[in-house]
Amino acid sequence: QVQVVESGGGSVQAGGSLRLSCTASLNHTCTYAMTWYRQAPEKEREFVSGVNNLRGTSYADSVKGRFTISQDNTKNTVFLQMNSLKPEDTAMYYCKTDILCGIHLSTFWGQGTQVTVSS
Repeated sequence: QVQVVESGGGSVQAGGSLRLSCTASLNHTCTYAMTWYRQAPEKEREFVSGVNNLRGTSYADSVKGRFTISQDNTKNTVFLQMNSLKPEDTAMYYCKTDILCGIHLSTFWGQGTQVTVSS
């Protein structure tokens, strides 16, 4: 079982910044991906940004140029630096970890961290 823990959410004014963290206990002999999703009230969960050990990083068009995903040296923690925040970025942010070991794919979700951006 892999634990996925997010932190760093909060409330900021438009134009402000927040940095989210997601830590997972990864087996680096396997292929993995760590992905940020967000879900606003009454909306579907949507992709925000992701990183994996094969394809690098990716971003949703809505956050390109404002958000940056990175990893620490252990590659067990992923950061999402969010700059120039907008009210429409308000959502619960979730971290998903996919681990592919051989033919076995496992997916683990964190509990989420709330981001609120006021105008």
